[in-house]
Amino acid sequence: MFVARVGRWEGLSGGGMPSRVLLQIGPIAIYWYGVLIVTGALAAAWLAARQAQREGDDPEHVWNALLLCLLLGVIGARLYHVVSSLPYYMAHPGEIFGLRMQGFGIYGAVAGGALGLWIYCRWQKLSFLRWADYAAPGLALAQAIGRWGNFFNQELYGYPCNLPWCIYIAPENRLPGFEQYERFHPTFLYESLWNLAAFGLLFFLSRKARKRLMSGDLFLLYGVLYALGRFFVEFQRPDAWKIGGVPTAQWVAIGVVLLFGSILIYRHQRGGAAVAAEGEEEPATQE
Repeated sequence: MFVARVGRWEGLSGGGMPSRVLLQIGPIAIYWYGVLIVTGALAAAWLAARQAQREGDDPEHVWNALLLCLLLGVIGARLYHVVSSLPYYMAHPGEIFGLRMQGFGIYGAVAGGALGLWIYCRWQKLSFLRWADYAAPGLALAQAIGRWGNFFNQELYGYPCNLPWCIYIAPENRLPGFEQYERFHPTFLYESLWNLAAFGLLFFLSRKARKRLMSGDLFLLYGVLYALGRFFVEFQRPDAWKIGGVPTAQWVAIGVVLLFGSILIYRHQRGGAAVAAEGEEEPATQE
């Protein structure tokens, strides 16, 4: 006989932290982390479908592409994490993929999801940049929602602190060298709030400034905004994977900002020059 048990808040000895399990049905556990990731993905897909419909495209393409984007997104996220902890996984290759695998990287998730969308657009003969723009606002919202999974898992927190909003971390989840501390910076919260603000800006632009934008602008701007936020959040991450003493996520963020930002500026400078050239030729033509 299976008994269902809903996850509950632990007592004061646990710092008042919630259980990472939302629902337990017999041997099957449904985790908050997975529920929040799926919720974010569905919210992003719904927003993308709504925007596609507003602009006269078939919203069914969003739902048709969703599974492929999620699959490649999960694979990309997992591979990014595996590379970040390569010595461990070289010694434990059986843990790279499995039913209970833990550890995902958002840069890998976005890259994998974008690859899935590109493959689908090639197959259906659609404009990748146009559909990436539809996805951009929802992608930021999905990340804002999904980051709360780190809260329930008590992971990806920052350095110790005593500020009012700092969170309690149970002893078994504290990083080596920080066992004597109880409260830490909620870096997941900082990133979630940044992503929520990015969503607000991208959503506003998608509704109020769409005619002034080129295809791909919203997706490129999403990349710049996320990378900027991630760059600063990484200063509070004591467990960051580093290359040359600098968190790898910051190296990636710098690369994304430079690449995506340069493309944005170049496209609009070229577009502005073309418009100006057309404006200069008009008087002679009219004469």
